[in-house]
Amino acid sequence: MNTLQRMLIGLGQCLLFMGGLLVTVTVVADDTMAAMKSITTEVLVKSNTSWNGRPLPSYSSGEPEISVVRVTIPSGSALPMHTHPFATAGFLLQGRLKVKTPGGETLEVSPGDGVIELVNQPHGGVSVGTEDAVILVVYAGIKGQPVTELVIE
Repeated sequence: MNTLQRMLIGLGQCLLFMGGLLVTVTVVADDTMAAMKSITTEVLVKSNTSWNGRPLPSYSSGEPEISVVRVTIPSGSALPMHTHPFATAGFLLQGRLKVKTPGGETLEVSPGDGVIELVNQPHGGVSVGTEDAVILVVYAGIKGQPVTELVIE
């Protein structure tokens, strides 16, 4: 057997092995996709602007720190004016919120609503209605830095 024949046989064996590997990977991927068919996803809110239409700022530099926080605001209670220095998003689980800026922009939030918060723009709100407002908030902050700052009036 000459060198060319040995190279072709070796190449054939390699292709056969790779083909078998590909079939194995495809079967595993098909099983994974089949299992995922029962899982659904729904984008609740996605935007490059905050709720008042202003563009979100670029991400900050530093060590990132993500926080997921459940905030309960008793019915009739007000959130003081505050700012968020980083991208923040919320999803209202129960109750109702009326959010406003000092300039008069308002947003009413009902259960199931997602909100892209204002960044570096003062805003506050009131829990309206008969039940406490419960909002799940995701802060994309920087480790060691506050994600909410009170506005001193």
